[in-house]
Amino acid sequence: MTPTTHRTYRIPGTPALAVDLAADVAPGPLALFMHGIGGNRGNWRAQLPVFAPHFSCVAWDARGYGGSDDYDGPLAFDDFVGDVLRVLDHFGVQRAHLVGLSMGGRIAMRTALLHPERIATLTLLDTHEGFEAFTPQQRQAFVDSRRAPLLAGQAPADIADAVARSLVGPKATPAQLQQLVDSIAALHKDSYIKSLQATVEQVTLGDISQIGAPAHFVVGADDRLTPPAMHHEMAAKLGGAPVSVLPDAGHLSNIENAEAFNRVALDWLLPRAGLGDVPTRWPL
Repeated sequence: MTPTTHRTYRIPGTPALAVDLAADVAPGPLALFMHGIGGNRGNWRAQLPVFAPHFSCVAWDARGYGGSDDYDGPLAFDDFVGDVLRVLDHFGVQRAHLVGLSMGGRIAMRTALLHPERIATLTLLDTHEGFEAFTPQQRQAFVDSRRAPLLAGQAPADIADAVARSLVGPKATPAQLQQLVDSIAALHKDSYIKSLQATVEQVTLGDISQIGAPAHFVVGADDRLTPPAMHHEMAAKLGGAPVSVLPDAGHLSNIENAEAFNRVALDWLLPRAGLGDVPTRWPL
């Protein structure tokens, strides 16, 4: 089945969530794609057409991102987990495949810890298990480079180029860099600050060795923020889960080397597709 161009759909609730759907019908088990802390659903534009013949693809804007609504009060990281369950319930699936980049990978792992019965598989890109894995200096640098300028009155667009350049690998093309710059520039300032705060306050996800869902780690060979060694350490805790290291890619491996990511991700995921559920409710 050849997928149609993706279309945007809103999942009602508080806050309402914007998602991209990659097909007019549900062709297979649901796969939810979740972006990083500086991203949005557009970061999966190179994946949805490739995955859509096999999976019912949903790429979300997390609460307070992109086309999703902002929300009152502070953010608890587990609010994202509640939103994952809302998405699954909305489409009528018990178990889904989660594909998460960076913060999206941490949301996926946290969901698998708290609600193992809802998770079919985990595809975890350029991620980490909480800021316990970073030195205090690394944590402070991560926050200061992003939050401090915003609190001083700057807009996300003012920090977009510097932050993007700190994340991509040395072989990123100008178009790939610009895609990340555009994502960061489009951030909702107040919601982004809430995400930064919730991220650094969550020192650890929990004991990820308790995750029972099959997992596959993917990381750019040139990822300086969450390098390959960090992924091998996490994989060992998950019983020796496979780790795919992609050449010519930094922290945004699905963008910087989309062809390699799509190949290794599908090679691992397709034999396990049947672990997830086909949506019983799919909007026409």
